[in-house]
Amino acid sequence: MQDQDYMKKALDLARQAGSKGEVPIGAILVYKGKIIGQGANQKEEKQNALYHAELLALNQGAQALGTWWLEGCTLYVTLEPCSMCAGALINTRVSRLVYGAKNPRFGACGSAIDLLKSPASNHKIEVVSGCMEKETGDLLSSFFKNLRENKKD
Repeated sequence: MQDQDYMKKALDLARQAGSKGEVPIGAILVYKGKIIGQGANQKEEKQNALYHAELLALNQGAQALGTWWLEGCTLYVTLEPCSMCAGALINTRVSRLVYGAKNPRFGACGSAIDLLKSPASNHKIEVVSGCMEKETGDLLSSFFKNLRENKKD
């Protein structure tokens, strides 16, 4: 499978999250061509700020491999990770990150800040940005537009 194939699966998870009132973000963790973790935002459902799609996918991946060390894994996520999730990528030693839409306000992988390229980081991650950027960005834009319109009512 190609990057876009995995991103389509992440988009499906993001749509599921959005249909439940969550910010529509989905993540897929892949190791040797096999999906070993997946997640969709659940912050509202769980009332817990730690339930980001990326963290859920990383957690499942660690369970699948029986180790926290996720070297050789690629994380596909529909939105550029925040600083918490970027830190988790560094700490779990994920080898590659592929994300869709940029996050100019909170993105920590090149937009607002870049934790992955910080001299303080002891691990380097290959980053591919803009995979299906239009589709992932449109999903988020539509979600927030609907949210604003519903608040007016």
